[in-house]
Order: sequence, then C-alpha cells, then structure tokens
Amino acid sequence: MAPPEASTAAFPNLNPTNTLRHAFGDVLSYFLLLLIGLLAFSIRIFSVIKFESVIHEFDPYFNYRVTKFLTKQGIYEFWNWFDDQTWYPLGRVIGGTVYPGLTLTAGTIWWLLNSLNISLSVETVCVFTAPIFSALASWATYLLTKEVKGGGAGLTAAFLLAMVPSYISRSVAGSYDNEAVAIFALIFTFGLYIKTLNTGSLFYATLNALAYFYMVCSWGGYTFIINLIPMHVLLCVITGRYSSRLYIAYAPLVVLGTLLAASVPVVGFNAVMTSEHFASFLVFIIIHVVAFAYYIKGILSPKMFKVAMTLVVSVGLAVCCAVIAVLIALVASSPTKGWSGRSLSLLDPTYASKYIPIIASVSEHQPPTWPSYFMDINVLAFLVPAGIIACFLPLSDASSFVVLYIATSAYFSGVMVRLMLVLAPAACITSGIALSEAFDVFTRSIKFQLPGVLSNAEVDVKMLYLSILEAGETSSTIVEAQNVPGKSEKPEDTSKDRPSRKKKKEREHEEKPSTKAKAEKKRLLALPLAASVIALLLIVFLGSFYVRHCVWAAAEAYSAPSVVLSYRSHGRLHVFDDFREAYAWLRHNTDVNDKVASWWDYGYQTTAMANRTVIVDNNTWNNTHIATVGTAMSSTERVAWEIFHSLDVKYVFVIFGGLIGYPSDDINKFLWMVRIGGGVFPHIKEADYLRDGSYQIDSKATPTMLNCLMYKLSYYRFVEIDGKGFDKVRQTEIGKKYFKLTHFEEVR
Repeated sequence: MAPPEASTAAFPNLNPTNTLRHAFGDVLSYFLLLLIGLLAFSIRIFSVIKFESVIHEFDPYFNYRVTKFLTKQGIYEFWNWFDDQTWYPLGRVIGGTVYPGLTLTAGTIWWLLNSLNISLSVETVCVFTAPIFSALASWATYLLTKEVKGGGAGLTAAFLLAMVPSYISRSVAGSYDNEAVAIFALIFTFGLYIKTLNTGSLFYATLNALAYFYMVCSWGGYTFIINLIPMHVLLCVITGRYSSRLYIAYAPLVVLGTLLAASVPVVGFNAVMTSEHFASFLVFIIIHVVAFAYYIKGILSPKMFKVAMTLVVSVGLAVCCAVIAVLIALVASSPTKGWSGRSLSLLDPTYASKYIPIIASVSEHQPPTWPSYFMDINVLAFLVPAGIIACFLPLSDASSFVVLYIATSAYFSGVMVRLMLVLAPAACITSGIALSEAFDVFTRSIKFQLPGVLSNAEVDVKMLYLSILEAGETSSTIVEAQNVPGKSEKPEDTSKDRPSRKKKKEREHEEKPSTKAKAEKKRLLALPLAASVIALLLIVFLGSFYVRHCVWAAAEAYSAPSVVLSYRSHGRLHVFDDFREAYAWLRHNTDVNDKVASWWDYGYQTTAMANRTVIVDNNTWNNTHIATVGTAMSSTERVAWEIFHSLDVKYVFVIFGGLIGYPSDDINKFLWMVRIGGGVFPHIKEADYLRDGSYQIDSKATPTMLNCLMYKLSYYRFVEIDGKGFDKVRQTEIGKKYFKLTHFEEVR
C-alpha cells in the first residue's frame, strides 16, 4: 500500500504542509493589505503635520458647511434646506442640488463616533474622511485586480494606488470634496461587476447595484460607470462572449441601479431622461434579444431556429427603431440634444470654449500637458502598455473590461486634467498586472536555473500527479500509481475492471511524456539567469523611484491648503494667512445681513468662513447671475456701482497678489470675467481690454482696461508701496498709478 505522503502529495489541499503554506499566504496577504491601508492614510496627512487640521480649497468649505447643518438640524431639515445666504436674491435649495453621499458619509461617521463617546468635531471628521476612504479605495483595487489576474497583481495595484499622486491630490487630509468617497465607490462598483461576471452570483449583482447607488449619491461622474459597463457588455456580445453570467452582471444593475439613482434628488428623472443614460437602456434591449436568441436555439431544431431568428431579428429591429425614434423625439427639443454641458465638453473638447466659458474658465477643466502625466502617475505611464498586453494573455471577460477602462479613461484625461483622477485607478490596475507578470516571469526563470531547486524526478512526479488530477482520476488510482511493484496488497480485479484499469495505465503512460515536455518547455522559455536578476533589480529601482516621487508630491506639491499661502526663502518657511484674515474681518466687522460681491471662486469660502450672504458662488448654476458680476467688474466705477446697488451689495471682495507674487489673483482671472459677462451682455467686448490681441496692465493697456472697476480696486494706492507700482506677478509697472475712487471706499 502506498505511503501516506503519496496521497497527500497527489492532493495538495490534503497535505498539512501545503495547507499551512496557503494559510500563511492568506495571513500575509491580509497583513500586507493592512499595511497598504495604513500607508494610504499616513501619506495623506502631511498637510495636518505641516500646517494644521484645516479644510482645503473652495468646494470643500461648502461641503463642510452643509455637513455642519446636517449634524445640527438632522436629515429631514437637510433635505428641505433653502439657503438664502447664497445666490442672493435667488437663493438655493440645498437638498435638491447637491450629491449627498459625502455629506451623509461624514455625518454618519461623526454620529457613530459620538455614539461611542469619541468626541470629535465635525471639522476633524471632515478633514480625515478622504484619507480613510483612500485606504478603502486601495482595498477595493485589490479586490478588482484579484478578480482579473490574481492576488499578486491585486496587492501590487493596491500599493500603487495608495501612493499615486493623481489620487493624493484629491484625497489629502482636508480635501473634503466629492471625489474623496467617489473614487472608492467607482472602483468598488467595477470590482463587484467583475466579481459578478466571474461568478454569476445574483448576490454580488445586488451588491453591485447598491455600490452604483452610492456612487450616484457621491459624484456626477457616475455617468462614466453607466456608460463604460454597457460598452463592455456590448463588446462581449459582439465578440461572441455572451453568457448567463454576463446577463446577471448587467441586467440587475440597469434595473435596480436606475431605480435607486432616480431616488437621489439631484439626479431624479435625469436617470431616464438624459442622453448620458440612453446607452445603458439600448444595450439592455440588445442583451435581452441575444438572451432570447440563445434560449430558442436550445429548444428548437436548426431549421426552426433560422425561422425564429428571422422573426426575432425583425421584431428586435422594429423595437429598436421605435425606441430610437422616441429618444430622438425626446432630445430633439433640447439645444444640446439632451446632453449636459460638461458631458459635451468631454465629447467635444472645443465645445466649452465656444459656448460655455464658465466651464472653460475653471483651471481643472483645461486639457493636461505631457508633464502633468509624469507628475500625476509618474512611471505608471510607461507600465500601462505592458499591462494592456498582459491583459490579452489570455483575454478574458474581466481583462477585456480593464482594457476598455484604461482606454476610455486615458481619452477623458486628455480632454480634462481633472479626469486624471479617473485614469489613476486604471493605470494602477494595469501597472500592477504588468509588474506582477514580470516578477513572475523573472523569478520563475531564476528558480528553474538555480541548482538543486527542483530535480528532474520531482518534476516528473509532480507533473504526473497534475495530469492525473486533471484527468479526474480517483484516489485509488493514484495510490496504485504510487505502489512499488511486488508489494501490492490490492485484491484481484474483476474481469470487468481489468480492461478499464489497463486503459487508465496506458493513458497515464501517454500523458507522462507530455507533462515532461511541458516542464521542459518551461525551462526553455526561461530567461538567462543574469538577465532575470538585472531585471528584478531594475523593477526594485523603478519602485523606489516611484515611492520617492509620490512621497515628495504628497509632502510638497499637494499638501498646502489653498487658504494658507507659503513659500521658502533661505531655508525658512514663510506663511501668509491673508485669506482667513480677510474672512475673519468680514465676519467681525460687517453686519450679519450685509451682502458681499466677489468673483464666484470665493463664494463658498465667504459663506462658510465669514458667514455672509454672497451674490454668486462655486455652484455656477446661473450663468446670467455670474455674468452680471463679471460685467460689474469689467465696467467703469459708476456703472459698477449701479449694478451692485441694484443687488443690495455693500462690500466688494477682491483678491490681489501683485505685492507678494500670488499668481491666482483676480487680475489674472479678469479676462474670464470679461468673456462670461460678454456672453450675456453684448456691450462687453474682450477686444476692448486687449492691446493688439495682448492682455496688458502696463502703460500700453487700453483705456477701457485702465478705467474698469477690477483694475482700480486691485491697484488702488499700490504705487505708495514702492513708488513705482511694480507688479511682481505680471513683472511690470502698472499703467495708471495715481487715481482716486469716486463711488467706492477702501475699508480699513
């Protein structure tokens, strides 16, 4: 009888050593995931260490203000909140115009912590929400990539995402914006879709719809999901890869996901009425036609199937034509054919600059430069092509989705620099796959060439066991194969069993040479030992360079809050807190009912930090109202006073950086005020503010430019500082140095 180790060797899962090895591998994977989560969190708190726990940028201040209202007033008041401090005199219905996912998430975290007697302020919870969800996003990346190419690729991709600068830029501590939770929701939705696609489980399909619902609640970028997944489903159908698993992965998502999306107030009927969603419905019809075709193919004869297919195709085409006609009728009345302005800006990169200057004026809506890719994804830009090739070896439903994901996200990132954030997870996934495959090839090459690692006899025995297991042999056959001749204790075989056993033995001997050939083939495919070692060292060097760049980006490039300005001189850090001082002045020195006019960039911060009513803010939903402010800034002092007086404005807030060299001041943004104002009020012409097509503020500037309100408010008494009026941002002396204000007064 065969020794015990023979049977356990044939069945690795029964081998205690092998089982222990697998258990240790699982524990190690979980430990590495925990470290990756800690890394993702810790690398994002440089801003707190270097400055303080403070909210960054502009939009996060609005989200913080809404979260404070939610925690104080409750969910019911939040849904019905009419904010009369914004867009005066129009106001804004908050509950129906915000994506509530971020606010509800942070509010829930705050409530849970306080229920556990962990007393933290709402601001502290808001500051650290993004780093917490970056760890969750890394784990979601592991789950997605594991479904595509295994656990090794998943761990690598999770590590890359934890540190990728593009994601860090929107998820540092204090970056309390929608993307803080939306990127996790995006990756998690894709991961559950792939999981459902691989397993065909209705449970995971339901979870996928719920994850999509959370994404809809969190960010308007949910339309990327509801278009990318239908594209992948259509690709699978066209290439003949339809299966019941594909149907289960897609159909519940469209039905349940659309119903849930329509329940979000800011989306509502847009989930079924706008062009961004029509592709999902069209593919939903197509997949049902294909499913019905496969069903009748299984129950009809080939001849009847042809007749039935003719009927199905005819009816299907008629239904599709009717649906398309209805959709065309629905969108024909819309000047944008049912598409939103932001969506059209993605499909046509020139659309915003032609028709919607308010979108084109935002810096993050500009196309990226090539250095931006190296800054935001670094060496991943060179690994992505290798990852795409690895996805084709072999090509599966899951890997084809990754290829489609990286292709579409690369296009959109080229249109709008903000969407580098969507490209980053795809780049990390494909790069993780490439690094994992490369590491596997190089380590296997070294393993095959090191002496004493694996003898020929061991290879033969292991390959024999593998071939027997693949052939579906029973354990008794394996024991017989392991028995030593002359020591068999088996009973005599019956006459019926002898031929079958003889055939089995013959089959074993036939398969044995093939397994040897496979092992020999692997040896022949192995790379030279020296080349493999050098390649592994290069991968380590590449990884260290990536880590160094990511840490620098997190510590220096993306950790400084926009409300706190700083620069280094002679090794010392100089900090300008002018923004918060200005808002504090407004809060302490003006009446609570006073109205403050400024460019829309500063609206959210003025309401959140100064607690004063503003005319426009960063929501930018009313182009006419913004154009009115732009026209006032572009007009003469008297005309501007009349406009602001009609809006009951008492204070005009202007940002000027010419003294300290701050480039993002209102003079640099002024041409956008002119363009947006001129888009509504034709008497404002951009050419009147340009000299020979050039924007200038020096002695060559046009009279219209030198006499507009923005110029006067920015450069009022500026010459008294150095006697020359030298602007450090524009690197020139101003054109009009001595003038007085007739309708406005400088506050002290």
